[in-house]
Amino acid sequence: MSAAGDAALAASLLAVDPAGLGGVCLRSLVQPARSDWLLMLRSLLPAALPLRRIPFNIADGRLLGGLDLAATLRANRPIADRGALAASDGGVVVVTMAERLTAHTAACLNAVLDSGEIIVQREGVERHDSARIGVVALDESMEADEHVPASLLDRLAFLVDLNGFDARTPLVQLHDAEDILAARQLLPRVEIAADIVAALCATGMTLGAGSPRVSQLAVNAARAAAALDGRVSVTVDDATTAGTLVFAARATQLPAPREAAPDAPPPDDSAAPPEPPAPPEPPASPEPPAAEPPAAEPPADESRREELEVEITQEQLDEIVLAATRAAIPRGLLASLRSDAQTRGSTGAGRTGTLRSGGLRGRPAGVRSGTPRGASRLNVIETLRAAAPWQRLRGRIVPGDARVRIDASDLRITRYQQRSQTLTIFAVDASGSAALNRLAEAKGAVELLLADCYVRRDQVAVLSFRGRSADVLLPPTRSLVRAKRSLAGLPGGGGTPLAAGIQSAFGLAIQAQRRGETPTVVLLTDGRANVTRSGVGGRDAAHADAMRAARQLRLSRLSVLFIDTSPRPNPLAETLAAEMAARYIALPFASAQALSSIVTAAAPRTNR
Repeated sequence: MSAAGDAALAASLLAVDPAGLGGVCLRSLVQPARSDWLLMLRSLLPAALPLRRIPFNIADGRLLGGLDLAATLRANRPIADRGALAASDGGVVVVTMAERLTAHTAACLNAVLDSGEIIVQREGVERHDSARIGVVALDESMEADEHVPASLLDRLAFLVDLNGFDARTPLVQLHDAEDILAARQLLPRVEIAADIVAALCATGMTLGAGSPRVSQLAVNAARAAAALDGRVSVTVDDATTAGTLVFAARATQLPAPREAAPDAPPPDDSAAPPEPPAPPEPPASPEPPAAEPPAAEPPADESRREELEVEITQEQLDEIVLAATRAAIPRGLLASLRSDAQTRGSTGAGRTGTLRSGGLRGRPAGVRSGTPRGASRLNVIETLRAAAPWQRLRGRIVPGDARVRIDASDLRITRYQQRSQTLTIFAVDASGSAALNRLAEAKGAVELLLADCYVRRDQVAVLSFRGRSADVLLPPTRSLVRAKRSLAGLPGGGGTPLAAGIQSAFGLAIQAQRRGETPTVVLLTDGRANVTRSGVGGRDAAHADAMRAARQLRLSRLSVLFIDTSPRPNPLAETLAAEMAARYIALPFASAQALSSIVTAAAPRTNR
């Protein structure tokens, strides 16, 4: 089946069993194909069942339910409100921009998908609601660090990608609402054999397609496919359909164990040599009497044939499901998954800053009780929500007074989170001819990073150490022009004051932390210190000073990348990198592009 057919079939199966299948992750930007798919799903769902959109930043009260503030203030008593998930019981919710879901909101969705109910006990209300729903997570991610939470993907049966969909091939609806309604009524009576369940589980394990929960989703998909075809028992075709739709997009490895199976016959051939010693064949002459059992076969011929067919089916069922699923794996998917696994969590500059609390700026991250003062903002709605359950009691103080009485304990303050900027500090060893060979590469790497920083609002600083001291050539900046001018006149030669270079980089990093930024130190040197911090020559004393400066970096818990620029890996440099708890990279031959990619990968990881 084509990609359009798979997408349409996924919509039909989801309409049959939203709660059993969990839902669909629909990876697509805003385009006609996505709108057509959602309209198709709406037309397949029974009219009484909702298809509700919810934003990715929805508040807990709107998502799960809680106190109905307006009704509570009117009635002067706590009145509970159903959340969006409870109101969608039996239907489907569409989560927009699901790649931006917070871990907390994803955990709420996961809990509802697992239990099928919502229990609210807060703000003076207690409510139990059924919420057997399906979820359509709209993945509009465009960057490598944007993705739907893995815990939510683990609970969605189908992963449908419409980004590469050919607009000239329209989505064709495979079923209508009457087919879906008949399948829903038939689904509770559909049975699935144990061997088919085992085949689906084996296929999921062989392809590395996720947790056992994904195999359960495949079983539910096979049952839904059988009900959609009007059958009460799952067939091999249903199993292959389920395996194709559930496992193909999740495959992370090739089925090596299945490929090794054909190698089993050769051992039988090797066992053939023992047959040539057939001198004992005369005793084998009694075998003709053994041929008498075939004479007894005719009475039970039909039953034995049935047993043989069942045995063949059981042996080949795993291979049939696996082969169909493997054939549906998109070309190049495994290679892209491997590259994503290497870069996931590591992002480009500007996206790597850690999240920190903010007073008035950033993304809302909940509320807390407290008095608003300074850099804090009062949340009026949540304050009224906290005060509403107490109005009847407080109203007795002044009878007839309709004003809302708010106590200091009711005040709520909005908490914000904002992502800090990332500062990459290049400390370049400019001493001697070996370092001079690296200056061009360091300049090119900084320029490449700055070009990316211009888009991501990241910063870069460059300092060099040579002779007796370290100099800051480029203070933290995002200016390409300033970077090129500063690097163009970088001189070289002289001793290696490594301790001074490390100390200077440490100072810049601490200043960045005090400004709320996230610094990364990149040290390019061969590790052969020969000038002490005070500017006096001497290898032993200079190395001791460098080790003390390295320990200072380690204690500060800064992110450090040590790039050994020696012609060959230097043990001294590796020891120094271990002392500062840095990632050690030996690059005897490195281009500017290589340095840029390594620095980007070593940047602090994004905290969602």
